[in-house]
Amino acid sequence: MARDPFRAAAARVRHRLRPRPRTGRRVRGPGGSPAVPARPFARALGLVTVVLFGAWLGLLAVGSVRTSVGPMDTTMTLRPSLTGGTKINVSPLGALELDSHHAPVRLDVDVDRLDPVRSEALVQHPERLSGLEEEVTGDVSAGTRELALRSCVAVVSGATALGLAVYRRPRRALAAGGLALALLAASGVSAYATWNPKSVLEPRFSGLLSSAPSVVGDARSIVTDFDVYQQELARLVTNVTKLYDATSTLPVYRPDPATLRVLHVSDIHLNPAAWHIIGSLVEQYDIDVIIDSGDTMDHGAAVENSFLDPVSDLGAPYVWVRGNHDSATTQKYLRDAGRFKNVHVLDDGRAVNVGGLRVAGIGDPEFTPDRTGPEQAEDVERTAGLRLAAALREQQRAGTPVDIAVTHEPAAARETDGTVPLVLAGHVHHRQNEVMKLGTRLKVEGSTGGGGLRAVQNKKPEQVLASVLYLDRSTRRLQAWDEITLGGLGLTTAEVSRHLPEANPALPSPLPTAPKASR
Repeated sequence: MARDPFRAAAARVRHRLRPRPRTGRRVRGPGGSPAVPARPFARALGLVTVVLFGAWLGLLAVGSVRTSVGPMDTTMTLRPSLTGGTKINVSPLGALELDSHHAPVRLDVDVDRLDPVRSEALVQHPERLSGLEEEVTGDVSAGTRELALRSCVAVVSGATALGLAVYRRPRRALAAGGLALALLAASGVSAYATWNPKSVLEPRFSGLLSSAPSVVGDARSIVTDFDVYQQELARLVTNVTKLYDATSTLPVYRPDPATLRVLHVSDIHLNPAAWHIIGSLVEQYDIDVIIDSGDTMDHGAAVENSFLDPVSDLGAPYVWVRGNHDSATTQKYLRDAGRFKNVHVLDDGRAVNVGGLRVAGIGDPEFTPDRTGPEQAEDVERTAGLRLAAALREQQRAGTPVDIAVTHEPAAARETDGTVPLVLAGHVHHRQNEVMKLGTRLKVEGSTGGGGLRAVQNKKPEQVLASVLYLDRSTRRLQAWDEITLGGLGLTTAEVSRHLPEANPALPSPLPTAPKASR
């Protein structure tokens, strides 16, 4: 019987469409059931993930080195990075970034502290400055070698340990460690091949160090005038460490419960040492109110705003008026109630009750980059003073008289004569004290920042000045004041003098003063 051709064709099609068994090794799951075949790509990706994560954990755990670089104690660390380079963190001033190399690792150098012994030795023995460059270079080289060795151990150990925990097979764990070492070696070769020693000539500044080029000159001038620069840098280093030491030995004042204590500061000009000085005075003199008569900043740029953050930790209410170096951006940052609960920003004659006193003030109408001339500036300042005087009279008529008025410019403060018992100002970087014709006492404070970072450019160092005012708690009138004077750049003196308002004599302080002799 002949076969049906249609059935034969259908049988051939079914045979071709029937799934054919896979050849090669099949992986069986539990109980002999077929399992999904292993995929080499997925296995390799998993191994690389384990290696990278384990190496990162190893670097975090032990991949850093503490070493001395010149007069500084630093911590060097290798970090994973897509761009490479070197980042030098100088807390609290900011950071300096260099395009030193291109590799998947970045070198972080954190300046932890300045060693006062080594810093003072540089100033006491100027001949050592000539070898400072070689000393720093040698310190960095030694630290880098130790960091490279420790990083190798950290990377291999971290990848091997994580590989053993994940795979639970020694061979896989050793493979992870070997791959980690190979990746680190490749990164080192890449960094060496792309090393750029001229990157120091084109640094990127962040934080408060954004102002560094305008303060100390650009990087090229530092290189060409390195002898001058290293001397000024050494003096700055020594000055800051000695200021901290001086403030810790100030005499302790035991306040009379019947007095209000006001700390008057001014013209900090971005000197971070000022916050330590103010904090020490607040604690030792049991200050009720801090009054800052402006120029806390130097350029008024938004990048400087973080410099103000320590204000919230000073331990007392902080009353502030804008100076000619403080911008509207600065004022807005301080007015943020969520950030600074203890700060009272005064402007346009606004008055506040704080620490048992009523204080009013006005910000400086001039901003240094916008000045057009000294004659016009003086007229503008006097106009601001007249506005403040009008606000003070309005407060008097309303039955809420002001105890202390605050301006930045003394020319504006003089216009308040006869409207308030005491007016405070700054700006001129030296103290002034006088009773004006209509009975108002004008007290001008010097620079609590010792002229700020620009002090390194002056031939004669500026002193660090602040005053503690004692007011009667019932009448809120000035009873006496202490003038605190600390040595400026390169000096180590601390002096406290007591003054009484009757005949305005300068009397010896009944408190022991810190020695004036240089240490």
